[in-house]
Amino acid sequence: MNSFSDASNAVAELPFLAGINSLGEPILESIEVELLDASTQELRLLKSPLFARNLAAGDTVKLINISTAEYELLQRSGNLCIRVFCAYQLEKLAEQLTPEIEKLDGVLDRQTDRALVYSIHYSIGFQTIENLLNQACEAYPDTVWYYGNVYDPEDGSTPLGWWLDFNSPE
Repeated sequence: MNSFSDASNAVAELPFLAGINSLGEPILESIEVELLDASTQELRLLKSPLFARNLAAGDTVKLINISTAEYELLQRSGNLCIRVFCAYQLEKLAEQLTPEIEKLDGVLDRQTDRALVYSIHYSIGFQTIENLLNQACEAYPDTVWYYGNVYDPEDGSTPLGWWLDFNSPE
């Protein structure tokens, strides 16, 4: 793991909680962040995570305890974290899906052997995004996709509704 100097805008990879294993031990995921303010320990995520929940690229968090990977979410960026898992033909899927996401001003944040992680602003529209992803799943039947920051991490099904705050007048 990298660590920060005291300079603002320093970039590092820090651990974030991605889950708990069968022994009750934390599973950590390294996420690239930018230090916004050393005195308050405010950070901005530069990429959406693959497994850590409730976060997306651009979100601002406060570092609480690096050794336990504890953070407080301060402000959402408006980006959706989209995780696409594919057992076979991931390269072909990425070649097809990534340009379509990019046409909607989304970006591919991460690619592994079996997964793609995209960030795209919610204002593109859930239906537009879901139609595109569902088409990809139809073309590649071994593919599933999930939002990483739309549903409550505790139950996985209750919408968080944070995007409604972006639509309300201040």
